[in-house]
Amino acid sequence: MATLAVTRRFDLTDAQWARLEPLLPAPSRPGRPSKWTKRQLIDGIRWRVRVGAPWRDVPECYGSWQAVYALFRRWQRAGVWQKILTGLQALADAAELITWQ
Repeated sequence: MATLAVTRRFDLTDAQWARLEPLLPAPSRPGRPSKWTKRQLIDGIRWRVRVGAPWRDVPECYGSWQAVYALFRRWQRAGVWQKILTGLQALADAAELITWQ
């Protein structure tokens, strides 16, 4: 139970997810739906990056470590993380939250 409480502080809030979700790529692979949601897997990636632990130590509540890592690598190779960053910067810039000086 303590592990669950500790890991949840790394999870996206509903407001953060509402801004991020429209920037995510549409599912491209037909077939069986994933056992874990994109939000769970992304929270797992965020946990791993924040904590600096090995991929195999990603808590089960985020999905299997293999699924979390596979999404990270697939999106890294496809340039999705850069597109997400660019999209979030554009949203922040439009809201005048960034000073470009």
